[in-house]
Amino acid sequence: MISFLIGIIEDKYDNFLILDVNGVGYELNISQNTLYSLPNKGETVKILTYMSVREDGISLFGFSDKEEKDLFLKLTQISGIGPKVAISILSGLPLSELVTAIIREDLRALASIKGLGKKTAERLCLELKDKISPIGINFENNSTNNEFDENAVNLATETLISLGINKNEAYNLAKSNAGPNSTAEEIISKSLRGYRA
Repeated sequence: MISFLIGIIEDKYDNFLILDVNGVGYELNISQNTLYSLPNKGETVKILTYMSVREDGISLFGFSDKEEKDLFLKLTQISGIGPKVAISILSGLPLSELVTAIIREDLRALASIKGLGKKTAERLCLELKDKISPIGINFENNSTNNEFDENAVNLATETLISLGINKNEAYNLAKSNAGPNSTAEEIISKSLRGYRA
């Protein structure tokens, strides 16, 4: 079992990271959350890992922190959720928002994640809501309570996508920068100020 890797970032794209560890290139499946947290190409990084061994091959999955890896392992214990589906779920929302959605049984937020249907979302909540705890969340003052204009967020998301930001990241950026009365223009402006290519 490979617990972690320390190496130089050779390449990173979509849900993959190529890590050069002493001249050996490791390809890791990663979530969008881990992708956004990585430093630039050519820099050294430590990645926590999980190795999946199946009849059709061996895959490595990478995580930027322990919280994400722990949630990944919990997700893969649910019937019907394998490692690749778990990575897709982790890519659908920022980690704290995903945990909040599970604890609050927010099926609307969970069902918006690509590849996660309502039935699986219900099972996910049922099996995990008592096994996980909030990650750096103040429940009383949390922007993930959907107190924002969905139309403004959607419009901002479309604009961010047109500027070359991928769909998941654009939606996460727009949502995290949306307030109760934010216009699409305000969301776009705040998102671009905080965006790191």
